[in-house]
Amino acid sequence: MTPPEQPPTAHDISRWRRHLADERAEAATYRELARRRSGEEREILLGLAEAEGRHEAHWLALLGEHAGRPLRASLRNRVLGWFARRFGSVFVLALAQRSEARSPYAADPSATSAMVADEQIHEEVVRGLATRGRARLSGNFRAAVFGANDGLVSNLALVIGIGATGVPAAFILFSGLAGLLAGALSMGAGEYVSVRSQRELLSASRPTQITLTAAKELDIAANELVLVYRARGMTPAAAEHRAAERLGLLECDCDPSFSLRPEEDLPDQYETVGTGLGAAASSFCFFAAGAIIPVLPYVLGLDGLLAVVLACLLVGLALLATGAVVALLSGASPLRLALRQLGIGLGAAAVTYLLGLLFGTSIS
Repeated sequence: MTPPEQPPTAHDISRWRRHLADERAEAATYRELARRRSGEEREILLGLAEAEGRHEAHWLALLGEHAGRPLRASLRNRVLGWFARRFGSVFVLALAQRSEARSPYAADPSATSAMVADEQIHEEVVRGLATRGRARLSGNFRAAVFGANDGLVSNLALVIGIGATGVPAAFILFSGLAGLLAGALSMGAGEYVSVRSQRELLSASRPTQITLTAAKELDIAANELVLVYRARGMTPAAAEHRAAERLGLLECDCDPSFSLRPEEDLPDQYETVGTGLGAAASSFCFFAAGAIIPVLPYVLGLDGLLAVVLACLLVGLALLATGAVVALLSGASPLRLALRQLGIGLGAAAVTYLLGLLFGTSIS
C-alpha cells in the first residue's frame, strides 16, 4: 500500500489512527486467546491475529509520518483485551464476535474491499470458535442460568405474595427460606432426571458397530445391510455402496461421495447435554443463590413496603445481569435480553403481589 497522493486531512489522520489502534488491540486479543488454546483453535486464532496485522500495516502506510504515538484503542476493544488476558473463555469469543460484526470498514472509503471482506469472514470464524465453546459448557451452563433465574423469580413471587397478605416479617423470612430449599432440591432433582434421560436417549439412538461382526454372515443376495444404512438416513445408492464396502466387494473407493460413515461421524452430543450430577449441582447451587436474594431484606430485619421494594430492586439487578450474560454468550443484544428477563421476572412477581393483596383483604 503506497501513501495517497493528496495530503490527508486532519479528520482522515484521526480516523486512520483510531483504526490503527483498534487493529493492534484486536491482534493482541487474538494472540492472548491463542496463548490459552492449543492445536487447531490456536492456529485459527493466530491466523486472525496475522490478518489484523495486515490491516495494521495498511493504516500505517496511509498515515506515513502522521502515525505519531500510538493511540488508545476504543473502549470496546480495551474491555475485550482485559477479558482475554484474565479469562480467555467463550465469553471473550462471544464479545469478539459482536465486535467483528460492527466493523466500520464497509462505510470507510480508505479501507480496501479485501479488508471489508476480511472483517466479514472474521465474524464467521469467531462465531465458529465461540460455538465450540458454547457446546462445551451449554449443558451445565443452561442448568445454572435456568436455576438462578427460577430462584430469583419464584422466591421473589413467593416472598412478596405472602408479604402482601400482611403476615409478620418472620413468617415471610421462614417461608422464603423454605421456598429456597424446596425449590433448589426440586430443580436439582429435575435436572438430574432430565439430563440422565436425555443422555440415555442419545445412547439408545447412537448406531452400534454390530455391522462389523455381522457383515460376514449376511446373505449377500438379500443384503440386509443396505437396510441398516437406509434406516440411518442414507440414500439407496449410497447405502448399497457402503454395504458393498463393508462386505468387501469393493476394493477401491470408486465414488468417495458414497462413502458415508454416519455411525462414525456423529457429533458427540453428550458434551452439549452435560452430565446428570453436574447439571443437578449447578441447578441446585444457582437456584439457591438466586432464591436467597429476595429474602435478604428480611434477613436484615426489614419489613413492610421497604422490604418489598428492596427485594424487587435486588432481584431486578440480578435479572438484568443474568439476561446480559446469556445474551453475550449467545451473540444477541445484551440490553434486549436483559430487559426481557427483567420484564418477565417482575411481571410474575407483580401478579403474585396483587393476588396476595386480594387474599389478605378477603381474610381480613
